[in-house]
Amino acid sequence: MKFSYLMSRLARGLKSAGLLASLAGVSVLMAGAAHAQPVTLNVVDVAGNLALTQEALEAFAAKNPTLVSRITFTKAPSPELPGKIRAMQAAGRTDIDLVLTGTDALAAGIALSLWEPLLPAHAAKFPNLVDNYLPAARKMQDLSSGQGIMVTYTPAGPLLEYNPDKVKTPPKTPAELLSWCKANPNKLIYARPANSGPGRTFLMGLPYMLGDKNPKDPIAGWDKTWAYLKELNSCIEYYPTGTGAVFKELGEGSRDLTVTMTGWDINPRALGVVPKQFKVAAFTGFTWVDDAHFMVMPKGLPANRQAVVLELMAFLLQPAQQALTYDAGYFYPGPAVKDVPLSAAPQKSQDVIKEFGRAEYADWIAKNPHAQPLEDKALVAAFKKWDQEIGSGKAK
Repeated sequence: MKFSYLMSRLARGLKSAGLLASLAGVSVLMAGAAHAQPVTLNVVDVAGNLALTQEALEAFAAKNPTLVSRITFTKAPSPELPGKIRAMQAAGRTDIDLVLTGTDALAAGIALSLWEPLLPAHAAKFPNLVDNYLPAARKMQDLSSGQGIMVTYTPAGPLLEYNPDKVKTPPKTPAELLSWCKANPNKLIYARPANSGPGRTFLMGLPYMLGDKNPKDPIAGWDKTWAYLKELNSCIEYYPTGTGAVFKELGEGSRDLTVTMTGWDINPRALGVVPKQFKVAAFTGFTWVDDAHFMVMPKGLPANRQAVVLELMAFLLQPAQQALTYDAGYFYPGPAVKDVPLSAAPQKSQDVIKEFGRAEYADWIAKNPHAQPLEDKALVAAFKKWDQEIGSGKAK
């Protein structure tokens, strides 16, 4: 029996105008579903997050051919993305469907009102979201102001990584780091904080170690930090615009010491960029400045693409996909949701963490306090001040 004939027979049998209207609605929905086409999604990564999630993203496309025809992946510097998206939106088109970002572009996009509000508007898509996160990670979600969904987490740093053949006694305090830097000019390096996880973790961790009056206010509360960074600047040759260049120079031997975080210690050694025997030191009494990666959706997407992106975000929070984020230790540990042990990760990830992880991390993570990064406006202000007063003329 043909569908159109069946519908007409059913319609004649309905006496209620309301039921007729409902049936008409069902017809429209079914017709729409029949003509729906899978979409191409464009994903832009400004945080190095694809190392953790690309396998899961590709798995989503493979499992949902009726939703996604293909996913394209692009990597871009974090500081450049907000301006690009703003220009797209001003032109009335948005070619980027999903952005994978750290707190840097997340904050810049919130300040510019670039991101689609996800919570509470789409809370039903992410049931028990906060309760499903690791306890230490939950406060990180607050930084998104409802405009992002946290996908990966790390306690981060700031830590110091060094060549033990060149640095016999690693600094234990900011004052010792400054003294070492002055005694070994151009041998310390770190990247521009606006485009570097270790760089901004160091920037935000200093106020706690130096005893500044308000670690959450970089403009009015960081007098000691800005004075310290200006003095440290005197023995630093230049600031790379990305973290990868820092560890390349460290591994090649042109620098002896840098600031780091857990993942940027483990992963470059696992990849052979930095020699396996290089060491990590913790500042005495430091505060962890936690870090996270977020999924954000630019405003202006058509409804069909928006719906698929929301499905994709929810998929990436599933335990099986979260287990993939252990990866090769890049964002150690990686998973943002609870009950995803290392034993759930692929064997290759387990092997990397076993060989290149640090036994002391568990103790440092348990015994030192944790703080969240600056909120969006304060973080943008801190980056701007650093660019103007510290990195000006020395970034490349």
